[in-house]
Amino acid sequence: MLDIKFVRENPDAVDAAMASRQTTWDRERFFALDDERRAVITEVEELQATRNAESKKIGQLMREGKKDEAEAAKEAVREVNEKIEGLAGRRSELEAAQYDFMAHLPNLPYEKTPVGKDETENPERRRWGTPRDFAAEGFEPKAHWDLGTDLQILDFERGSKLSGGRFTVLAGAGALLDRALENFFLNTHIARGFKEFGMPVVVNRNIMFGTGQLPKFEDDAYHVGDDQFLIPTAEVVLTNLHSGEVLDAGELPLRYTAGTPCFREEAGSAGRDTRGIIRQHQFTKVEMVKFATPEQSDDELESMVAEAEYLLQQLRLPYRVISLCTGDLGFSARQTYDIEVWLPSYNAYKEISSCSNCGDFQARRANIKHRDPEAFKGTRFVHTLNGSGLPTGRTMAAIMENYQNADGTITVPEVLRPYMGGMEVIGA
Repeated sequence: MLDIKFVRENPDAVDAAMASRQTTWDRERFFALDDERRAVITEVEELQATRNAESKKIGQLMREGKKDEAEAAKEAVREVNEKIEGLAGRRSELEAAQYDFMAHLPNLPYEKTPVGKDETENPERRRWGTPRDFAAEGFEPKAHWDLGTDLQILDFERGSKLSGGRFTVLAGAGALLDRALENFFLNTHIARGFKEFGMPVVVNRNIMFGTGQLPKFEDDAYHVGDDQFLIPTAEVVLTNLHSGEVLDAGELPLRYTAGTPCFREEAGSAGRDTRGIIRQHQFTKVEMVKFATPEQSDDELESMVAEAEYLLQQLRLPYRVISLCTGDLGFSARQTYDIEVWLPSYNAYKEISSCSNCGDFQARRANIKHRDPEAFKGTRFVHTLNGSGLPTGRTMAAIMENYQNADGTITVPEVLRPYMGGMEVIGA
């Protein structure tokens, strides 16, 4: 959530930021709500002063035996109280409307975020690895959905029978590979300074609100129980671990990780990546979340991207890093890098990790602050960061396609073999 004081004092900057995001905001409504709310507060303060003055009169009038005047003063106080109560109700309505208005405003792009209209204007930062030349090896590569079906490690028909479209059953070596990837990712993060958590996957509405999934993206979320939700990513639960808390600046940055099942309705993605396991309603993902001071967060974003890159380098999967432009930026993010892995079936790079610095946007929604008595008075909101490190399904698809052999088998990357009982090749 944006700082309302900043919005009030810098509406032109908000205009420019929203325009760079290819969206708009209702500036007139913001100021209409804000002006009326502030006018109500002023009127209440004036009425309270009147009430206090009248209340002081009552005692004096009673002591002087002026009962009629005292009763008139009491009646005046009652009328003032009624007005104050009425204004209190109006103030609550205005504050609720204003809060809802602010809850729908996206984060402001950071100065380091390139300006652009959409994903076609995302600049590439770097590449690692060289896509494999299958033609030089004398065979046509298969898509992972065909490889998985032939090897009986991906069962799309039974997934659909059990749960509907975009659900897949992983069988045999497919299930083993998925589990191996999750363990490899988590063990790597832990060895490199992250703290692991085992997290619930059902959360309350306020938890989804804290990271910005609600109210804007409610149609993409799975509802369960009494106004609860299945998490779309462990970012939701890891970030909200510290909701309503004040952290010690000396402990920052905090680096957390968790592997969880994730659930997404994908309401706005009809027709996109419907084949295979690239875009599923349920998938496993290892997430990275950081809490940092404003002074630390730039460096922490760069190191988070490097962490995700390190995993792909260990798996020897070709990838590229792009910087999302303002028109392609996510709702809660102020700066984002996407890492895209090479997929032969698409003859293109496809997103496998997205690492974002949200500034104090999520912390303001979830009320997460830090304290440093030696640097500043009171408390400040922390900066939160999140990134995929990595999703097992998309990584599995990349491994299957990039490590396939002419005979239809799949070579297991060396770093995963200890997690797969020494298995070197996935065969029929």
